[in-house]
Amino acid sequence: METPSAAAAACCCPRRPLQPPSRLLLLLSLLLSALCLRPGLGLYTVNTVYGDAIILPCHLEVPNDLRFGKWKYEMANKASEFIAFRSATKKTVQYDDVLEYKDRLNLSENYTLSISNARISDEKRFVCMLVTEDNVFEQPTIVKVFKQPSQPEIISRATFLETEQLKTLGECISQDGYPKGNLTWFKNGVVLQPTEEAVINEQTKVNQTTGLYTVISSLEYKPTKDDTNAQFTCSVTYFGPTGQETIRSESVAFDIHYPTEKVKIQVLTERNTIKEGDNITLKCSGNGNPPPQEFFFYIPGEPDPIRSSSLYVLTDVRRNATGEYRCSLTDESLMDSTIITVHYLDLSLTPSGEVIKQIGEALPVSCTISSSRNATVFWLKEEQTEH
Repeated sequence: METPSAAAAACCCPRRPLQPPSRLLLLLSLLLSALCLRPGLGLYTVNTVYGDAIILPCHLEVPNDLRFGKWKYEMANKASEFIAFRSATKKTVQYDDVLEYKDRLNLSENYTLSISNARISDEKRFVCMLVTEDNVFEQPTIVKVFKQPSQPEIISRATFLETEQLKTLGECISQDGYPKGNLTWFKNGVVLQPTEEAVINEQTKVNQTTGLYTVISSLEYKPTKDDTNAQFTCSVTYFGPTGQETIRSESVAFDIHYPTEKVKIQVLTERNTIKEGDNITLKCSGNGNPPPQEFFFYIPGEPDPIRSSSLYVLTDVRRNATGEYRCSLTDESLMDSTIITVHYLDLSLTPSGEVIKQIGEALPVSCTISSSRNATVFWLKEEQTEH
């Protein structure tokens, strides 16, 4: 892509009459000193993708008395370097012995210069020169080279983050770009601005061989409990031949560790009510992450708390197991409790055993009930209910 600017760097001197010894010497003098220059069409810029061919049209009208055309490049604080020559009369092409352009140049009949395999070092001011018998015309072109960086990646990721602790979350890296790109961190799609809770440090590395940039941004982050399942991404913003572009990384989430704020005790049974002879499982849990693995269980009748995992089993419980059960963290800072009632039903029939009576003789029978809750009595005679 090429665009002309309003600035022209050429000047023009009045035509001089030719003097001995020869016109050839004059032409050589014009090339070396550029004393007399005719202005071109302005300053052009060619934007090229790294690795592609650079196409540099001459942008000068070819005069009828053209002798030859040449290309050179100019760099600040350095002498100009000629790189290509085409004779208008002999139709021959010659390339100067410039190491970095060896086997990379092609100068066409219309004096368009092609440079293969664009490199960062090709960012120069190239000048097309058309030489007539008594004048030199110049047209400069600025070459800009662009290289899309790699997709950013979050590396060196933390295995977990802890609330209230500033810790390195990871590094965002984007490699082999030109010009240098800028990295940005996001949380749930929102830009992370540098704060005390989000410390961002950037560094840039340059490949000395290729001139390409690798940019790295590290993020130290102090999470809150609300950051559980938060999605972190980063992006690189860079300039390409057509303007500004952005590439975003894949999103990553982190395990957020936070302390337990609440303890809960549960009774796990197969039925809704507990009766004598049943087994009871007590479960204690905390809402921290990771969840606590050990607890103290406080059992009625036990003088000291019992250290256990999150589960504690009571087998073949009796009515004296009724009472308040508690559990806590091992530092006893948080505690929860529940009431367990072991239900029972005792029946006493009077008289009991085998009773012998005469026909017609009265048989008083009583049933005494001892129960953990109200009970209803039904009398059975030969497996039939009596009301």
